[in-house]
Amino acid sequence: MIRRRLTAAGGACRPSSRPRRVGALAAGLLLALALPLAGCVAPQLALIQSGLDSLRTQVDTLQVRDSVSYRVLGDLRREMSEQRDILLSTRASNGSTTQELFEKMGRLEGKLDEVMGRFNQLQQRAAQPPAQPSGPDPNQLYEQAAQDLTQGRYPLALQGFRDYAERFPGTDLADNALYGAGECFFAQSRFDSAAVEYEQIETLDPQGDRVPAGLWKLALCHEKLGQPVQARKTLEDLVKRFPLSGEAQLARDRLAMPKPRPKAKR
Repeated sequence: MIRRRLTAAGGACRPSSRPRRVGALAAGLLLALALPLAGCVAPQLALIQSGLDSLRTQVDTLQVRDSVSYRVLGDLRREMSEQRDILLSTRASNGSTTQELFEKMGRLEGKLDEVMGRFNQLQQRAAQPPAQPSGPDPNQLYEQAAQDLTQGRYPLALQGFRDYAERFPGTDLADNALYGAGECFFAQSRFDSAAVEYEQIETLDPQGDRVPAGLWKLALCHEKLGQPVQARKTLEDLVKRFPLSGEAQLARDRLAMPKPRPKAKR
């Protein structure tokens, strides 16, 4: 007979006796529907009506679990529709009972349609890709942090720069965000924390356009922290690696080094 894997709404995931009962009731109902209606109409109508009553009680709490049970319900729905058409064409002596049976079958078909419709909705939701969370606009985030820095809102600026550096580490403004975070600490005389931020600029991109400025401010942090040896080493490194930068000229002045002579034109 037809096997059905159905589960009651809100029930456990393990198979229960209810799906088997529903399957048996549906199978019995279909068997009764398939019997010839001519001859012993009244007893067969009574059998069908009893099967419909029992099956309707089960369908009220059904929930389709998988595609197999969905196909089984589809077969049952189609067969019921075919048998309903046979009942309509049959001229039974007790027409009122036939009409009552027909109405019950219609209500049961509606319940089956509802259950199958819920399954289709769940399948459609499962097939949809998860919605991507919307994040902040990178440029807007950076501009807001820069504005907070210029207006002295250092905690807000620091949070904005750090958020930018974490969310968008591969963008052109990532090193600027690290530099901005260092500026927040430097403006508050927190030179040790500022030095950490400036050092990260070179780590992010050793040849980035913000590295000279980061090295210059890092050297100043070393001076403020009473570390002249580290400060001088950083300045010399700046001059050596980025000799044409404006920060390199500041470093030369700090080191009292002569300016490089321009090459003579030939």
